[in-house]
Amino acid sequence: MIERAHRFESEEIRLAALDEPCENAQKPAASTALFAEKAWLKILAGYRQPRATRSAFELAVTAIPFALFWAAAWAAVRYGFLPGLILVVPAAAFLLRLFMIQHDCGHGAFFARRRLDDWVGRTIGILTLTPYDYWRRAHAEHHASAGNLDERGVGDIETLTIAEYNALSRRGRLAYRLYRHPVVMFGIGPAWLFIFKQRLPFGMMRSGPLPWISTMATNLAIALVAALLIWAGGIVPFLLVHLPIVLLAGAAGVWLFYVQHQFEETHWSKKPAWQFQHAALHGASHYDLPPVLRWITGNIGIHHVHHLASRVPYYRLPEVLRDHPELAGIGRITLMESLRCVKLVLWDEQAMRLVSFRDAARLRAAS
Repeated sequence: MIERAHRFESEEIRLAALDEPCENAQKPAASTALFAEKAWLKILAGYRQPRATRSAFELAVTAIPFALFWAAAWAAVRYGFLPGLILVVPAAAFLLRLFMIQHDCGHGAFFARRRLDDWVGRTIGILTLTPYDYWRRAHAEHHASAGNLDERGVGDIETLTIAEYNALSRRGRLAYRLYRHPVVMFGIGPAWLFIFKQRLPFGMMRSGPLPWISTMATNLAIALVAALLIWAGGIVPFLLVHLPIVLLAGAAGVWLFYVQHQFEETHWSKKPAWQFQHAALHGASHYDLPPVLRWITGNIGIHHVHHLASRVPYYRLPEVLRDHPELAGIGRITLMESLRCVKLVLWDEQAMRLVSFRDAARLRAAS
């Protein structure tokens, strides 16, 4: 895993390699659909250029409301108006949107100036409790191997095949069931991830100094900012305001990441069948959200396009669907449909779809 993380640290290198002629592309047996999908890399390249003024505007209209809602929630607690704590909800929404900007910075897509993107991402990482450079490396690995059954385990949600699940011991199956339970996945899990796990570079502890520098520097910055806010406003108001904001934003973020890949008709395969373009387009969903939620989440629901061309700024993703409406129907799920994705926990290699524990049990009984 460490070697793959090094190899795919730069997504630009990976995507450039995909554009070159490869052995699979020269085989007559390659499908027409695969060739058609390869053209999307060149088509979407035209949307990769961000607009500096638009990026600056997006940052301002996200960071300023977050600060105002945070301050208003703190003032409500400080002066005893506890109903004002409801303001942590919009504050969490804008913190989630800040994370989407950090996410675009990690892809070099927000300003398209690596140093500026990196420092904006690192600064936002103090608020989102996410060590930017450590996260960026893991996330690049996720993009490079999404949908590949041979390369699971870095920057993704653990997903077992039915055969792998059936081969586990009773304790192993119980552990996997607990891991996939909604209370753990969207409640305990986000708290563990953002508050505790990201304080150390798990998975990259022997991957050079950068992950350690990233996590330790972020930890120090978080401690300094927290100490300053506690000194200015008190520890109780700080905890009553910032902890719910982080937990709400974290739970929403994990939910989005879950739905973007854990839907019934997603794509998983092993090499040599696995192909980057096909996995990107069909292994990520088009989470078709209402306009307000689409704006708050930085259009991250257009995730199949994002995986196919990760350097397209999030505010240009709707342009892609406008100009190429045939992409809108691929992997499309609505807000109501997404609620049913929670039960999809195992990959059926025969039917090529995600199934529930109950479906897997029926298949096992029938075999």
